[in-house]
Amino acid sequence: MKFGGSSVRNGERITNVTQLVEQWSKENQLVIVTSAMDSTTDDLFGMAERAKRGERSDDYLEEIQKKHHAALLSAIKDPAIREKVHDEVSKLISELRTALTGIAILKELTPRSLDYITSFGERMIVPILSGSLESVGLRVKYFTGGEAGILTDESFGEATPLMEITKHRVKKTLSPLLEENITPVVTGFNGVTQHGEISTIGRGGSDYTAMILGSSLDVDEILIWSDVDGIMTADPRIIHGAKVIKQLSYDEAAEMAIMGARGMHPRALEPAKDGSIPVRIKNSFNPQAEGTLISKELRIHTGEVAKAIASINDLAMISLSGMSMVGKPGMAGEIFGILARGKVNIIMISQSISESNITLMVKKSQLPKALSSLQLALLGKGTVREITFEDDVSVMSIVGAGMKGAPGVAAKLFGVVAEHDINVRMIAQGSSELNISFVVKERDSAEATRIIHERFNMVK
Repeated sequence: MKFGGSSVRNGERITNVTQLVEQWSKENQLVIVTSAMDSTTDDLFGMAERAKRGERSDDYLEEIQKKHHAALLSAIKDPAIREKVHDEVSKLISELRTALTGIAILKELTPRSLDYITSFGERMIVPILSGSLESVGLRVKYFTGGEAGILTDESFGEATPLMEITKHRVKKTLSPLLEENITPVVTGFNGVTQHGEISTIGRGGSDYTAMILGSSLDVDEILIWSDVDGIMTADPRIIHGAKVIKQLSYDEAAEMAIMGARGMHPRALEPAKDGSIPVRIKNSFNPQAEGTLISKELRIHTGEVAKAIASINDLAMISLSGMSMVGKPGMAGEIFGILARGKVNIIMISQSISESNITLMVKKSQLPKALSSLQLALLGKGTVREITFEDDVSVMSIVGAGMKGAPGVAAKLFGVVAEHDINVRMIAQGSSELNISFVVKERDSAEATRIIHERFNMVK
């Protein structure tokens, strides 16, 4: 069971989690993974950046301390356990303050230091949740991700678990506890390198942690508890009639996750898929709801083409053109290499058959860096003649296994969009045929979502 930040936002919600765990533990052996309290990780990133500039964060530290102390006072009923946890959280706050002071003195923030700072959110919530569970009579033991056995490489910020040794370590650490009816409670988001340094596995990595532990222990099911009833056919803020999708295959769910669907992390599903372990997205505030089941089964209902539509905003489109690009080997590789060296992630790519134009999508926040890198490296060199951009675009995607091999899907999709005078700026589809993605102006994104959701009958 993994609980997201909104599920442990305060003492009342931690008590709710405790009740869920208490109920499920009557018939199941459980391993619990938790994110940091809502917004805490963002606060830690902010404090690290301020420390890099030599600034202090005393007010923010005090606020984090108050928030966690208030949560443990509310959620832990046993006075002795409450006092013990209070001391543990206070000690972690003191360690955090010392680390921030060191960064502020040096005015230097390395990726390794940032991982250490941002790990404190999960490390502070785990003793509180464990104390709450212990106070209702459950036998628990808490761990950091590294202590539980998750070993990663040294790509701080987006570390990759070393799965074979991780599986061995996790099984050795946690299996004996489960046999003794002890519930492990593990920090999401972080692991440890071979040199014993704390590493993080990327934003939203608590989902990934749950999948890694579940795969290592060969569990019956992985439950991701969020604040939504499941994965929806569309963003309910745009489509009031959006429905929960009852079942998705791993590949369909991965496409939805990449498009920002709430409830999971894009990288998370790989360990579960490799082990054919079912994953269920459920709402911790509405546990009676069935949720969304993610499994290896590809279910295509009669007449169903697409299961969902999603969009990503705050993007920019960059186009590079020049007749001298035609037939030049390695041109695309050179462009992608320039952006990779600048730490700019490419979200989507399209190239004309003439080879005289390459268009790609990046986050709007990375546009200045991407443009300056490309202009300095390519313009005036005789190959790329022009670099243009648009910073007010959205990527739309329809997802569903029913599209595979079905003729006329693209014609229907773009016909619907054209009927409403929405111009498509760029198109991409992978060979899996599970996803068709296209780019429109950001102002047209909501309207495109509404008409496609309706025309493809996704509420069926």
